Amino acid sequence: MSSPQPLALRFHRRRFPPSPAVPTSFSFAPPLPHRDCSFASSSSSAAMSPEIAMLIRRAALIFSILTLSVLLLYTATDSLRFLRLSSGSLSSSSFARIFPSYLNITPAPDPLQQLEEVLKNASMPNKTVILTTLNEAWASPNSIVDLFLKSFMLGDGTQRLLDHLVIIAMDEKAYNRCQIVHKHCFALVTENIDFHEEAYFMTPHYLKMMWRRIDFLRSVLELGYSFVFTDADIMWFRDPFPRFFPDADFQIACDNFLGRPDDMNNRPNGGFNYVKSNNRSIAFYKFWYSSRKTYPGYHDQDVLNKIKFDPNISDIGLKFRFLDTAYFGGLCEPSKDLNVVCTMHVNCCYGMDSKLHDLKIMLQDWRSFMSLPPDLKNESIISWRVPQNCSLSNLRHFDALAPETETDVEQEEEE
Repeated sequence: MSSPQPLALRFHRRRFPPSPAVPTSFSFAPPLPHRDCSFASSSSSAAMSPEIAMLIRRAALIFSILTLSVLLLYTATDSLRFLRLSSGSLSSSSFARIFPSYLNITPAPDPLQQLEEVLKNASMPNKTVILTTLNEAWASPNSIVDLFLKSFMLGDGTQRLLDHLVIIAMDEKAYNRCQIVHKHCFALVTENIDFHEEAYFMTPHYLKMMWRRIDFLRSVLELGYSFVFTDADIMWFRDPFPRFFPDADFQIACDNFLGRPDDMNNRPNGGFNYVKSNNRSIAFYKFWYSSRKTYPGYHDQDVLNKIKFDPNISDIGLKFRFLDTAYFGGLCEPSKDLNVVCTMHVNCCYGMDSKLHDLKIMLQDWRSFMSLPPDLKNESIISWRVPQNCSLSNLRHFDALAPETETDVEQEEEE
């Protein structure tokens, strides 16, 4: 007869077979009843060890996938703030959409609609806006954009015009800074071109930025909005609208004004202009932009100086006017009377440091003028103390370098 202990063991094995494998759906079997037999306890523990290891590996994999998904979602959501526009158009951007059905993320807004919304929010009743462009180099604290906005605050009746100003950011940092200092911002990026650095006069980088601006302004006109375009290194001291010609399609400030607003020999400055939206102005901007290929290596202002005599301008029927430097002055030809000046441009100046220095002096001069009693203001006892660091000789030096950059520009356009 067999001993009692082996019988007990055989009986135990028949009654308690090994536990089934854990299904992949993670529905665990009910726990086995507790037994006093130490052999049964150790046998069950040994059977569960590979199953527990499998569960741990699966849990780690799921955790890793969820962590990566959250990280990608955060990156995609952050990038939605900065709309990217393809070169030469306002077509939709290709934003990454991470699990849209699971996370219920709405698609990125169409940039054209986004632009129209910003323009609508900033528009005057007659669908006119004030536009300026900004990149990172001019957007840092205590830089050009701060002085630009301060001029509106210090000007005579200009503070209300800030409600109609739209800042066009050329890079992400400029857009982020705009959102801090102003309420109407639009992000504009040209594919494969980074405009965040200071664009030195007449370099290929500078030329591409200027031509991108011309193409963008054409888009604004096509949306039905008239605009005053102003460089950010222009100080606004008075409302310019009373000084504009009511019947002109395109009117522009000058480096040198010869005395008559219809004299085509005036030398225009592309940093300040007032343009009405109509078929003539749209056709003109298209012709202006396409002329960059006719005159490679030249910036928009120089090309305008050449095409202003072109028969196509007459065919378009554009009414062209030049603005008097007495009201719209600059360092090339300063406004002499602070009682009538509307804007002052730090043109004929090379380098941001020089611009910043002379802009600060200009604002100091304006403050001194505004602090005078009315009778002393009329005597014009205060005049501009600029230019100081800005120098025409430096500008002529870089003008002379323009032919050297022409080949570089042609090569970059081909790329």
